[in-house]
Amino acid sequence: MCESGKKDAGLDEATSCQRGELKMGHLLRRAMLSVVTITLLSIAACNNGGGSTHQIAFHSYHGGSNEIFVVNADGSKLTNLTKNPSSDIDPTWSPDGKQLTFASDRDGNGEIYVMNANGSGQTRLTHHPEHDRYPVWSPDGTQIAFVSNRDGNSEIYVMSADGSDQTQLTHTDSPWFNIAPAWSPDSKQIAFSSKSEATDGLPGNLEIYVVNSDGLGLADLTDNPSGDLTFPHFPAIWSPDGTQIVYVSVRDGNFEVYVMNADGSNQTNLSYHSEEDLFPAWSPSGTQIAFYSSRDGNYEIYVMNIDGTGQTNLTKNPSGDIRPVWSPDGTQIAFLSNRDGNSEIYVMNADGSGQTRVTKTSVDEEFAVWQPQN
Repeated sequence: MCESGKKDAGLDEATSCQRGELKMGHLLRRAMLSVVTITLLSIAACNNGGGSTHQIAFHSYHGGSNEIFVVNADGSKLTNLTKNPSSDIDPTWSPDGKQLTFASDRDGNGEIYVMNANGSGQTRLTHHPEHDRYPVWSPDGTQIAFVSNRDGNSEIYVMSADGSDQTQLTHTDSPWFNIAPAWSPDSKQIAFSSKSEATDGLPGNLEIYVVNSDGLGLADLTDNPSGDLTFPHFPAIWSPDGTQIVYVSVRDGNFEVYVMNADGSNQTNLSYHSEEDLFPAWSPSGTQIAFYSSRDGNYEIYVMNIDGTGQTNLTKNPSGDIRPVWSPDGTQIAFLSNRDGNSEIYVMNADGSGQTRVTKTSVDEEFAVWQPQN
């Protein structure tokens, strides 16, 4: 079990927790005490029959270590970008789609790197003996947020896109830790989760906070005794216009999709079902939310309107389908599925039609990521 506050967790060790997600509803229920590292990022649009030139970035365990790959959205031109015996994970595209930032332990501990979209120019951005992970590019492309335990526990940091001006934004004492940074669309704020680990027999509690990119304006948005849930790669998600945030909460006794205004007001249960509803993702138009649910006896990809109406099962497959993410133009949704025996990347049209397998390997793929349109 991965714990984001664990100081000596290596990158491969943390990633191994993600591989069981398709098989394990029970791990999700334990996530409030042992934050499972789960990642999802984004993937490039392709029209049926046409084949997109945009690429999908992901990481996968090949040849004894995690590597970062890209593949065209039609499944062609699978390419290993990192080609390194150490672990390379957590790829995130720059807003212009020309670079990727990622985490690697090739220098002995987790550090943040950047490379060009073709894998050239791999450059180390952080230089610290403690672990730096979960890089997230700001929408304006000028900064990268990340998580580091260099201060003794997990904290949110930002740096310029070239690695300069590394600044600690959160300042909490152990056993608190802070995870899952998510930029607002205007690049002025970062939402994240903060959790106190269990102490003196009392369970910790996850809350969703927001802080300005300069470290000012820290505010607890959810302020609820139950868990308001994000994981390192399972963050609260801003609406495209920046006025709302969608997230997962267990305040009603199970995992539900909630939405609130960006100031924390009007917290509303959208999914409202007795089974698990997880991993909400706004459509680029801001009119729909995709998520996955166990309400059919297995995990399926659903969509609903932003007021919670019109909840529709898109995948309708007896295997597990998880982690939906919209294409940049909103015409498609990418997801992970084990319907062919292991975790592979699939895409489908936004109405659920045209479900197509993108990767075809014998190992599990992790964290599909659309290349942004530019």
